[in-house]
Parts: sequence; structure tokens; C-alpha cells
Amino acid sequence: MYRSVNLMGYKFSASKCLGICLGITFIMGCYLASLPIQKERAALPKPIKHQISSTIPVKRRLAIIVPFRDRFDELLEFVPHMYNFLNKQKIPFNIFVVQQKDNNRFNRASLINVGFLCTKLDYDYIAMHDVDLMPINDNLKYNYPASGPFHISSPQTHPKYHYDTFIGGILLITKEHYELVDGMSNNYWGWGLEDDEFYVRLRDAGLKVTRPANITTGPDNTFK
Repeated sequence: MYRSVNLMGYKFSASKCLGICLGITFIMGCYLASLPIQKERAALPKPIKHQISSTIPVKRRLAIIVPFRDRFDELLEFVPHMYNFLNKQKIPFNIFVVQQKDNNRFNRASLINVGFLCTKLDYDYIAMHDVDLMPINDNLKYNYPASGPFHISSPQTHPKYHYDTFIGGILLITKEHYELVDGMSNNYWGWGLEDDEFYVRLRDAGLKVTRPANITTGPDNTFK
């Protein structure tokens, strides 16, 4: 027995109602099939990674090599003085005191060579520095001497030695230049001459020694 359905005032048999529903479904299916297929959403662009490089130059590390024997009073004054002096220049540094403990005559060059060998892997340049020579003029800069050896205690300002080829007292030199001239000679015992021989090595290697410019102090008031 078929049932009838009353729809909007019209009576439809169940079979006819089913046919109408199927027809509507077919029409909707055809309509949806005729619509254009929506394109896939475009992939989001990959994030751009910005590489930020520092414009702050890396400070070169300085090893202050002090050849030493039996001058403890001067050393006690030297270390805090150099600490304060170089901190004002923001120089990364360490002080290495190389002591000769035998009873032979003093061999300054050998002690400097030992100091260089102990520091060359961790430091970029050295200061060959006498313990009794402490700068008090702030215009004496201990910067990295890229262009060649830099003689801080020039003949014009050193308290004692004033000849043109003098390079003793305080000399800055890069580790590459020190190795280029094979360091200092170990053959000089006692005070003197090792600096003069080192000057010849630098000259023969084509390295020009420069000195501070525009220093208004002299032998009496540049060092203490």
C-alpha cells in the first residue's frame, strides 16, 4: 500500500515524491559539477633569513713579554701600572714574566724568544717590554702593528738611549713578522747588542720600524 505526502497543498504519492527528490539531487549534482575547480592556494613564500654581520672589529690580543731577573720591586709597580694604562686603551692583553733563574749572564733575547713560543698560539702580537720602562703619556698606543714593528720607546723619548737605530725598551711586533726574522739571536749574554742585531734582521727582511708621531713629551716625562 502506497502512502501519500501532502506538500504545499498538493498530494504526492510516496513514489512520486521520491522521484522528485532524486531529480532535484541530480540537478544539483550537475550544477556543482559544472562549477570550475578552485585552484589550490598558492604556497606561502619561504621566510627570508637575514644574515647580520658585525661591524665591530675584533680586537687583536697582545702578549706583553717581560724578560726578568731579580727586579721584584720594579715588577710590583710595573704590573698594576700597565694594567691601568692598557685598560684605558681597551687592549686585550696579558703580561708574561719570563724569568732567568741560572747564574749565567742575563740573556734578554732568549727570554723573549721563550715568551714568544709560549704565547704565539693564543696571541696576535707581542710587546718586548723592559720592566723598568712604564709609559705615562696616554698618546703612546699599543695597537696592533699591522704594517710593521712599532717602537714605542723611541730615541726621542727613551730616558737613556738616543741613537737612530735603537729599538730597545718597548717594541711591538706581530707574530708573523717575528717568525719571519726567526726571532732574536740567543748569542748575546749580558746587557745590550741583542736589540741592535734584531734591528739588522728587521731591516734585511724589508720591515720598516715606525715610531709614535706627535709626541710632545721627551726623555724626562714620557716614561717613569
